[in-house]
Amino acid sequence: MNEQVISALKHSRYRVLTDNESLKEVYRLRYKCYRAENSIAEDERGIMTDPFDETENCVQVAVEMDGKILSAVRLHIVTAASPISPTLEVFPELKENLERGEIILDPTRFVVDPTARQQRVPLNFLTLRVPVLATIFYDVDIALAPVRPEHSAFYRRYLGHKPVLEPRVYPGLAKRIELLIAKREQRDAVLARTPVFGPLEDFPDSNVDFPKLPGVSSKVGRSSAA
Repeated sequence: MNEQVISALKHSRYRVLTDNESLKEVYRLRYKCYRAENSIAEDERGIMTDPFDETENCVQVAVEMDGKILSAVRLHIVTAASPISPTLEVFPELKENLERGEIILDPTRFVVDPTARQQRVPLNFLTLRVPVLATIFYDVDIALAPVRPEHSAFYRRYLGHKPVLEPRVYPGLAKRIELLIAKREQRDAVLARTPVFGPLEDFPDSNVDFPKLPGVSSKVGRSSAA
């Protein structure tokens, strides 16, 4: 698997999205992916977005191949100063962690272009690198995985996540979402087992230029060192 990901990385680039045109491209990709699985209702606009896309603690990251966005994930860096994220709304028990001063990473809207899936490009692994790198850059204590139950085995196997709360109704989605988490102390074991999830200095475009966020201290000065 590592060799396949490394091969794909040679043709990939990671981008933090801030311009409206790129964000609309991601919102269209989301709609395409979620509709393909009948997870959302039809929308004549052909886009999928919500108010959480506009919060100050939100970071949108896409993976490009040959100049085209083929996958994306939305990150919320959640702290006591910025206690806003979609998963926190569904699982308010997480507020106890914020009260203890912990930093939570909430990755949502994980999408991969169905065409790329058919071509067997390992974009799911390329995209999963984004939240792992974010846990390093933002020195995260707890990484969340709000996923459908049928996807939980994947997160447990590759990222060491463990289920903590039963599936619940998630706003805007037709299927229930289960909550899994991975704690900071599990990170080294994950990177030792699957090094491609971590920093790869031989592939400059494989790093993510994460922005500094208000009220969130980063562990390193630049994400290229993450």
